[in-house]
Amino acid sequence: MNVGIIGLGLIGGSLGRAVKAKTEHRVFGMDINPDAEEKALLLNAIDRTLSDEEYGELDILIYAVTPRIFAGANDTNGASGGNGTKGADGVRAAAGRLKDGAVILDVAGTKAVITAEMKKLTKEYPTLEFVAAHPMAGREFSGVNYSSPSLFERASILLVPVKAELDTLAALKKFFVGIGFDCVRFTTSEEHDRIIAYTSQLPHVLSSCYIGSPTAEFHYGFSAGSFRDLSRVARMNAEMWTELFTENKENLLFELDGMLARLKEMRDRIARSDTDGLKELLSSNSAKKEALDKAGRAWKKKNKE
Repeated sequence: MNVGIIGLGLIGGSLGRAVKAKTEHRVFGMDINPDAEEKALLLNAIDRTLSDEEYGELDILIYAVTPRIFAGANDTNGASGGNGTKGADGVRAAAGRLKDGAVILDVAGTKAVITAEMKKLTKEYPTLEFVAAHPMAGREFSGVNYSSPSLFERASILLVPVKAELDTLAALKKFFVGIGFDCVRFTTSEEHDRIIAYTSQLPHVLSSCYIGSPTAEFHYGFSAGSFRDLSRVARMNAEMWTELFTENKENLLFELDGMLARLKEMRDRIARSDTDGLKELLSSNSAKKEALDKAGRAWKKKNKE
């Protein structure tokens, strides 16, 4: 099978390296940055750069770029967050070059813009198949330099079918499991963006705000695992995350408003020295975390069988 990847950053590079390391598929890659293409070749993330003539040979084309770039809404030079296409036309420019039955995927962090564009293209290119995807894996670093063939091991991937045959979805599930994913979960664009606002975007907001404290400058020697865990993702690609936050702002604002209310409740109990109320709140949330962990282990076991 021939796999094309547009955007050779952390995720695109890791996908290519995983495919190369664990399958016999050929990988063709492209990035707006020639250095990223050269490094991808050196890291064995791709077999060769993707030329215009080779689109017609692809079975799968994966866009590892932001939603705006996917939809062709680039602001300046076609790049966003270090990944991009050569040209500002996004997925539309590639769709007309692909063979019948080829599958177009993306791996962006929000799905509303992606699936809307895919739905438009299904009418123009009825012989193509479209699936939005989101690998639940990453690092606080960006760029192909930090890519890894093991990034997706034991991770889950979310798939939002826009137009795909059942056989295609089964083949995609086999493909992703084959490169290390532990779980493949199908969802909708709406459910994806609603839950991702909580599981991914809210932690990035909190981490950024946490590291913004002036006390952070004095943490050396005073910090351990708690500081490391909470501050880890404060190091982020600001351009990419700004786009994701604003595109999913209704869901994210819901989570932020809830967090602010819970913080105020906690603050008020501390301010009143309400020890009984504080212990009750801490115990309740601790028990909830324990129950969620137990349910998560059961869910994971069930979905691996």
